[in-house]
Amino acid sequence: MLRGGDADRDAQAPNREAPTGRIARRLFIHIGGFDPAPPEQVYRLFARETGRFRRVWSALTTMTEPEHRPDGADWTIETTGRNWRVSTRIRLVRWDDLMEAYAAAPWWRRIGRGVLACLDFVVGGALHRYVRTAWRYALFFLYPPLTVLAFAVAAGLGGAALSRATGSALAGALLGAAAFTALLSGPGRWFKLPLAFDDWTFASAYVRVPPKILADRLDRLAADIVAAARDGEVDEIVLLGHSLGAVLAVDAIDRALALEPDLGRTGPPVALVTVGSSVLKIALHGRAARFRAALARVAVADGPFWVEYQALSDVMNFYKTDPVGDAGLVPSGRPLVRVVRISRMLDPDYYRRIWGRFFRLHCQFVRGNDRRTAYDYFMLACGPLAVRETACLPDGPASAFATDGSLIERAPANVAAERAGSEIVLAQ
Repeated sequence: MLRGGDADRDAQAPNREAPTGRIARRLFIHIGGFDPAPPEQVYRLFARETGRFRRVWSALTTMTEPEHRPDGADWTIETTGRNWRVSTRIRLVRWDDLMEAYAAAPWWRRIGRGVLACLDFVVGGALHRYVRTAWRYALFFLYPPLTVLAFAVAAGLGGAALSRATGSALAGALLGAAAFTALLSGPGRWFKLPLAFDDWTFASAYVRVPPKILADRLDRLAADIVAAARDGEVDEIVLLGHSLGAVLAVDAIDRALALEPDLGRTGPPVALVTVGSSVLKIALHGRAARFRAALARVAVADGPFWVEYQALSDVMNFYKTDPVGDAGLVPSGRPLVRVVRISRMLDPDYYRRIWGRFFRLHCQFVRGNDRRTAYDYFMLACGPLAVRETACLPDGPASAFATDGSLIERAPANVAAERAGSEIVLAQ
């Protein structure tokens, strides 16, 4: 079954070949963040958001139904512009099944484990480094434990008031305990505290060693990347990691390089894209030696191209930071950091409606845009330009397409824009 709404118009599209050297076939691997959405839900969201992509870029799309497998799901999207055509195999790497194990525990246990995990990040020096590196992220970190503390204070004050009024310390203690439980089980769940604490519980464990089921999955992903590079059936391999998925993406590339040190130097180009990244969330923990070593190896590998996109309005990413240098490693010139504006991606009225909905803003990195800007998730997945070229253009894909959606004939972008990792490239 074809999806996308414009399948019936596909035959009417101009049958012109893409300019020489452009991408016609791509393997695009997506690793999402700590969001317990099953592959079916991710696929439906992807299909829905292609509507925005088609409107903004005057493109046509057709999509196959997903093929499910234990590690995720695959589907193909065919994208046609005025003078270009791209076939992309989307590979979704799932780990929502790992999150289900956390969610299966009672809410009070999830919150208790999460509080201990947050304390682990404080003791491990991460909070201090968050404040120094990206204070907005420090506030995001403090949100769950401070909310629990506020509930405890409110319940304690209520209990104390009843104790004074009745002269019974027992009555006050019982009321305080009942109120605290009610706040956690009611408003606490509305504020998604159990999920937020699950995130930190997982991160605390990952700092030391990934769960075996996830490590095995990353090993299989690394082997698939290497096999695709050796097969040479695609023009580009892209691995995009969003949020905590960016950590897994770095880990996967490190494992792939261990299997094939020439990855990206021979065969098709390989690109690592990290968006709304939590790389420093893990790397700034004092005990994250294993991950920092992997990060250091990926940072100096000259095969895969690495670009990271950051945004001010996303409090769940590390804004204007160097994921390598700020992790205490020697800056290597990677990744290329592009600072973009989510407000420029969306219709102004819609942006005003979602402003303050931090998780929704965070997820815009993997949604369709309302405007042509320097960052576009679907152009990275479905567009005719290689990720390296898109990332190095001054205004990203907005620099390369005419109003009618045709690709402007030009020489490849000057990759001198790929600067030292400590240099931040601002984009409008």
